[in-house]
Amino acid sequence: MSMLVIEHLKASDLPPEWAKRLQVRPGQTVTVHIEMEFSEPAKEALSFTTDDPAFGIWRDYHETTDVAAFVRRLRAPRYQRDGSHNED
Repeated sequence: MSMLVIEHLKASDLPPEWAKRLQVRPGQTVTVHIEMEFSEPAKEALSFTTDDPAFGIWRDYHETTDVAAFVRRLRAPRYQRDGSHNED
């Protein structure tokens, strides 16, 4: 559920239909709570996680079991400062 709360809103700033339904005076302040309920997951999210062939492409790659070490190796320069080749 997603919620939006607006506090100390002047009744004159409400949509006219809301103010009429609440029977408030223009000088009054109100607190508005707007809640959005989701009865089913968003279709876009489902299609991305299940239909996109790139999703999970690195999941079974043996070198990424230790992600931090893998990234350090990727970021390491190919050569040392003295020009010699950097060995793994």
